[in-house]
Amino acid sequence: MARAEVIREKGTNRSQFLRGQADKYTWVDIGSSYVISDMLAAFLVGQLENMDKITARRAEVCDRYAGMLAPLAERGLIRLPSVPQHCTTNHHMFYVLAADLGERTALIAHLRQAGILAVFHYVPLHSAPFARSLGVPQASLPVTEDVSSRLLRLPMYFDLTDRDVAEVAAAVLGYYREKERP
Repeated sequence: MARAEVIREKGTNRSQFLRGQADKYTWVDIGSSYVISDMLAAFLVGQLENMDKITARRAEVCDRYAGMLAPLAERGLIRLPSVPQHCTTNHHMFYVLAADLGERTALIAHLRQAGILAVFHYVPLHSAPFARSLGVPQASLPVTEDVSSRLLRLPMYFDLTDRDVAEVAAAVLGYYREKERP
């Protein structure tokens, strides 16, 4: 905890000095400035002032995706996100769960050919290079590994138009139509 404080304080003992725990304010370790710039702060203020509007639009996008892709989910071809009744979300992403890694890879390629950038999610934390460097045991987490290999994030941002959503959904639907052809 003490080292984290020093790193946060740009590698100095400033906090200890201000508390009277050190007689000099000096550089004692590595550190950096984690303060955001004025420009980023102004951008953040604008985001916070419009948070409800942004979240509402993102919810609309998620609802559109869910409605358009529901036929695939109903047939068991994909799984869609669900938010339990007692929970809320900021709709930071919309994803589909494909049947397996091969299908997800093929769907990404199909969408790329249509000019749509869809990406897979993160490597499971327990198997990430940093976790390995820390000696995190490489336990088998089959559900985590399975979901990670199948999760595909569709485009999601505030300015995504209804037409854009329809194009993405149509491309996903088109992939499964093509896949079903003999």
